[in-house]
Amino acid sequence: MFKPVSMTRLRLVLLDRDARAVLRHLGQAGVVQLTRTPAGPDTAPLSPRNRSDDMARLERVSARLETLSRSLELPPADAPLKPAEMSLEQAEKNIQPLEEQFGGLLQRRQQLQQRLEEMTAVGGQVADYREVDLPLDPPDESSFLHFVTGSLPANNFATLQTGGAVALLPLAEREGRQILVALTTRQGRPDLDRALRQAGFQPQTLPVVAGATTAAWAERNQAGQKSAAAELEELNAKLQKLWGEFSPLWRQLETAVGAERRLLEAEQNFPRTESSLLVTGWVPSADVPELKQRVQEITRGRCVLETTPAEKLPTEAIPVLLRHPRWLRPFAMLVTAYGLPAYRELEPTVFVAVSYLFMFGMMFGDAGHGLTLVCGGLAIWWCSRQAQLRNVGLLLLFCGTASIISGAIYGSYFGLAGLKKFALWHDPLEGDPLGFMSTAIGVGIVLMSIGLVLNVVNYFRRGHLLGGLLDKFGVAGLLFFWGALALLMNFAALRSMGLVKPAVILFLLVPVLGWTLKEPIEFVRQRRAHPAAAGGLSASFMASLVEVFEGLMSYFSNTISFVRLAAYAMSHSALLLAAFMMAQQVRHLPGAGGVLSVLIIVLGNLVAIVLEGIVAAVQTLRLEYYEFFGKFFSGNGQPFEPFCLSAKTETRSV
Repeated sequence: MFKPVSMTRLRLVLLDRDARAVLRHLGQAGVVQLTRTPAGPDTAPLSPRNRSDDMARLERVSARLETLSRSLELPPADAPLKPAEMSLEQAEKNIQPLEEQFGGLLQRRQQLQQRLEEMTAVGGQVADYREVDLPLDPPDESSFLHFVTGSLPANNFATLQTGGAVALLPLAEREGRQILVALTTRQGRPDLDRALRQAGFQPQTLPVVAGATTAAWAERNQAGQKSAAAELEELNAKLQKLWGEFSPLWRQLETAVGAERRLLEAEQNFPRTESSLLVTGWVPSADVPELKQRVQEITRGRCVLETTPAEKLPTEAIPVLLRHPRWLRPFAMLVTAYGLPAYRELEPTVFVAVSYLFMFGMMFGDAGHGLTLVCGGLAIWWCSRQAQLRNVGLLLLFCGTASIISGAIYGSYFGLAGLKKFALWHDPLEGDPLGFMSTAIGVGIVLMSIGLVLNVVNYFRRGHLLGGLLDKFGVAGLLFFWGALALLMNFAALRSMGLVKPAVILFLLVPVLGWTLKEPIEFVRQRRAHPAAAGGLSASFMASLVEVFEGLMSYFSNTISFVRLAAYAMSHSALLLAAFMMAQQVRHLPGAGGVLSVLIIVLGNLVAIVLEGIVAAVQTLRLEYYEFFGKFFSGNGQPFEPFCLSAKTETRSV
């Protein structure tokens, strides 16, 4: 619970003929993170196999499946299937009957859809002129009449000036435009075209059909649309039935192709000899015995498997896997949003859970508002199927519970004044505000002290004794922080005993001197180990002085920053108090004064829940990240990402 899952380094030498079977088992088990190993004298002499040709072939198979899926408009699979053992040759052979069965039907469906779209589009144009039964014959050059169809802005129709030999037939008005048929002689065509153009006329070309009129053609078009739609519906039903028969094969092909891609990608990581290859990776230590047994069974003993505990290897190379009980996962989500701990760092989720709830409850102390968060959290947790949303629901539930407890202490129940007499303490706005702020600073001192202790432990776990002793957040930092607090709180007593000067030297000057000497000592040690190391002693002293300044400022600013716990608690109470004061002012208004006062109280509580809830959550997270994590947490751990043949396998548990 306080550290990542113990990891073990794996080195596995396999014969080529056993490699696929072993890799397939590793991918199905999902417990090994494979690593790329270069060829060399300490590994294997030959570079990993080039699988580019197989990958190109696989992409062609995948493209055929994707084309079929897109044409059938298939939904994604609800759950991943167990990848089948299927070669590329088998996959290509199995795709062919699918393409043969569906190809002709899909082509016919596309033709029907295109035809239906065209008929609908043209039918919409003719429908506007159906009532006048216009002829659709080809233009007759010998005719002395000329007519046009189209539309113009409705406001321009009344002012349209067309001259003498022109007949205008206005039809329906659509979207602010007047549908129009205009008829004139062939000699009057230029004048008509000019007038229509000036009025903003947009011509509309009707289909040319010998011997037909708009009414007759529209009737035939409508019948054709019904026929095409019926045939399309029948074809879709046939495709649906056929898909029910072939869907298991398609799903199997999809998972098999995905598994084959991951296998080919994995095979390009391992150096080899002519007949064997070297597989390297990381595995949780608890899974090593079972893994050894299964690999021995698969290869029938034709393998060499070596394991090295992570404790014997550099921290930077070790992936991090976190496993928490259900109730801690919402807080682990907050931790991993900042970063993962390094392998040898203490894992702070338990501390975050306790401190986050305490600080949130302190700032958002109202039992009624807390009950609202609990109900919202339960609803999200109950209705959601995604793990992340369920974690959010649990987090709201826990935060709401903390608010209920704080609300009972403050005597705050939706801000109702009549219930304050049941307070276990008193409202944040009552009593001594400076004392309340001092309490908030005390919470910060405790949390910062925990962070400093965790940092010292992390340094010692990594074997960095110098950093653990002289770092600004190490033992020297603890001595400075606690010593400065002791001086502030007991200055009069120390002065009466004549111990102020020794205390200043011990608690302030000695830690600052240690911070100053840390970087130069580290430089001298590195120079002895690596004579060509860059930099100089003066530069290291300057870096130490910067560290000293940053340390002094951070201790002061971080401690004062916790005053916000009291400030936001009082602002929460003040917002509710303001709502009730406004309600009191409007209560005596004639008419709807009572209803309006109740509405103001309800709205005030809603604003407090939403606004103050968000503020409290964000400010608590800020205190965690900057004032607490900044003391000990690097957040640069690399996640454990196991090799999995299933794309939807969860790679990390938090």
